Amino acid sequence: MTVVKSEAYGCSAVNEDLLTSMKALSDASRLRIVGLLAGGRAMSVADLAENLRLTPGTVVHHLKRLSEARLVESRPRAPYVDYSLRLERLAQIGAQLHTLSRSQDPVIDGSMDAPEWASPDQARVLRSFMKEGRLTGIPAQHGKRLVVLRHVAEMTFEPGVEYPEKEVNQRLALLHPDTASFRRYLVDEGFMSRERGLYTLLPRRNWPL
Repeated sequence: MTVVKSEAYGCSAVNEDLLTSMKALSDASRLRIVGLLAGGRAMSVADLAENLRLTPGTVVHHLKRLSEARLVESRPRAPYVDYSLRLERLAQIGAQLHTLSRSQDPVIDGSMDAPEWASPDQARVLRSFMKEGRLTGIPAQHGKRLVVLRHVAEMTFEPGVEYPEKEVNQRLALLHPDTASFRRYLVDEGFMSRERGLYTLLPRRNWPL
């Protein structure tokens, strides 16, 4: 087991579960597989090989690494086996990374979680719907939902960048498994635009909040 002697982490042993996941995601081909599966459709080895222009054997190797990291799951569909992405695992990784980053700075506490633009009431909304760096749900009340959506837009996407839907799903999955709802709300509420399958942040002056 790898051991670090760093007081910044507040512990002596590296979280091996997180390391396994990060190593699995460190390969470009495996990231492309995650990107394809992030669309929500289960795919067979043959489907993935055709889309990625890789040999089936190479795809099987990468899927084995992703399965070991609990990032994908399989389901038989004779004569094939379909693979799908475990979005809840991506959200868990995001939470683990957030906890790790906070542990490196002892001055950070809960009072500093809210962004500068948030009023005290808006800060309370964010704290009530976020835990350890990820969202616990989608607010039913419209005003509270706008607060959460603004925070998601600002912390997840960069101005002027066009994001394909697969990447939007990947980024949102680090915060919450229901990527489809958040993706739709971001567009419907006027935080992002969607044209030709590409998502872009709208200018902040046009945001509803």
